[in-house]
Amino acid sequence: MTSLQHAVITWYRAHARALPWRSPGTTAWEVLLSEVMSQQTPVARVAPIWEQWRERWPTPAHFAQAGRDEVLRAWGRLGYPRRALRLHECAAEIVRRFDGEVPAEVEDLLSLPGIGEYTARAVACFHFGRNVPVVDTNVRRVYRRAVEGAYLPGTASKRELAQVGALLPEHDGPTFSVGLMELGALVCTAASPDCPACPLRTRCAWVAAGSPQPTEEEKKRRRVQKYTGTDRHARGTIMALLRGSDAPITQAQIDVAWPDAAQRSRALFGLIDDGLAEQLADGTFRLPR
Repeated sequence: MTSLQHAVITWYRAHARALPWRSPGTTAWEVLLSEVMSQQTPVARVAPIWEQWRERWPTPAHFAQAGRDEVLRAWGRLGYPRRALRLHECAAEIVRRFDGEVPAEVEDLLSLPGIGEYTARAVACFHFGRNVPVVDTNVRRVYRRAVEGAYLPGTASKRELAQVGALLPEHDGPTFSVGLMELGALVCTAASPDCPACPLRTRCAWVAAGSPQPTEEEKKRRRVQKYTGTDRHARGTIMALLRGSDAPITQAQIDVAWPDAAQRSRALFGLIDDGLAEQLADGTFRLPR
């Protein structure tokens, strides 16, 4: 084991967050739920929803039997609700093709609806102990800084899987993988890395280069689009109305909730196109059944 691998594993064992899905006895289904829910969503918002879901739908079979409206209500304000519907499709496929058990191999996981490279590898690695590279934004950033000396990662590519895969130790590979991710989440952050607390400081290529600050191009990539007033905000407002009502809602209710007519129309019919809402014959709207 190299000094880099040893440093990451040792640091992780001392500093890992006590996330609920890391507890002993967590099932593969629960790990899959946590990974999908955590995409582009802070852990603090995910944890209570995850706890509710694992109690309500403890297996893929339980979840596959739920109505789509139930699923979308339970998703709440986690954001990007299409993830919830894709999870629903995923559960049905697990029941149909894998006897209700989440598969352990990356290729099988990738064949499921809504499961991409990251999620498939995360479940295979973190639950089933497969020694495969797992690359998310945090891992990409740690690799880019520690190995290549750049402030932020460039465009994502499959080449990164091979690069990170080359770092995996023969033993404790899954611990190293989750350690890289945790290091990026807690220490080697995008805006303000805490270099004095980093176990890779003495071997970090970015620190050795004098910790160069981001270029204008990197600053542009790092900027996060505002939420207030956007089409996403309009969609979220309409979804909140739909989730909060047992009966179909009227166009007048939607008009009051979001006064910008053009944006409201885009948001509403975008939700319908995405299968997140449906219009009834009387012109009212509801969650899909």
